[in-house]
Amino acid sequence: MNILFTCAGRRNYLLKYFKEALNGKGKIIAVDNDKYAAASVDADVFIKVPNIYDDNYIDKLEEIVKAHNVNALISLNDLELPIISKHKNKLETNGVKVLVSDYKVIETVFDKWKTHKFITSLGLKSPKTYNDYNVALKDIEAGVLNYPLILKPRFGSGSIGVEVCDNLEELELVYKLLTIRIKKSIFGKSSSLDNEHSILIQEKLDGIEFGFDILNDFKGDFFATSLREKIAMRFGETDKAKSVLNTSFNTLANTIGNKLNHIGTMDGDAFLIGKDWYILELNPRFGGGYPFSHEAGANAVSLYIDWLIGNETTVNSYTNYKAGMVFSKCDRLIKIS
Repeated sequence: MNILFTCAGRRNYLLKYFKEALNGKGKIIAVDNDKYAAASVDADVFIKVPNIYDDNYIDKLEEIVKAHNVNALISLNDLELPIISKHKNKLETNGVKVLVSDYKVIETVFDKWKTHKFITSLGLKSPKTYNDYNVALKDIEAGVLNYPLILKPRFGSGSIGVEVCDNLEELELVYKLLTIRIKKSIFGKSSSLDNEHSILIQEKLDGIEFGFDILNDFKGDFFATSLREKIAMRFGETDKAKSVLNTSFNTLANTIGNKLNHIGTMDGDAFLIGKDWYILELNPRFGGGYPFSHEAGANAVSLYIDWLIGNETTVNSYTNYKAGMVFSKCDRLIKIS
């Protein structure tokens, strides 16, 4: 069972989890555009590849799949997901199982405006969100939308480009500056699809912030969920968190998973205000918060291996999730050969 991780970057912990689950019965192949990617240290095989927007990128992945007898491909980058999804059928003709959701799913969650519309279409709560600057201004004047407000790229990742505005002067300045910065950023290509509506204006929620994973099986059916309260953030990722069990959230996660029909694990963000859950974002991949759930007993990695080999007897490995467990990330220095 050889597994290929694309855009492996700094996800060393994930490579280690899969190595443990494979228990010597397969190899971990990691690829990245950066020859100094930290993940190169914990991969059995590391290969530098072209940029994801390079015309030869998919051909290079096909070459690697064939050369290393890859059984499964897992993408770890938001910007890459639409590209892999579009070429999923082509890649799978080489015998590899591409563990990326179908394009209609990726299109819904990669576009944060469509994510907002999807969540509200299910009758669930999402922050007041606007993709039209003038409409947002009218609602501010009417008292429908109030400061502070969040501005962020419609097609973004992590907390890159996220700004908080406390008044009209800040809103005007930040909106203009963010428009310029997005065009120069890694999100420029995606945002160019709709430049006039590439920035979202969103109410800033005041509540308890959570991260979560919604795990579907490889057929797109809901399997389980794990929830963690965020204690601290660092560079857009959860830095400290506590595992939580919550029945009402489980019901909500079941609804999202069965309606979206993504495959595998999906990372997301939510706020709890009183008894009401508000869903902010959905990312259909292993996210930066996954290790907090994994260490608390929600072992999606072992399930991935079981499902890939057709073993249905150990699916309960994910249900040992324990509440009240607090974990913190820390950096380590590694030598890149």
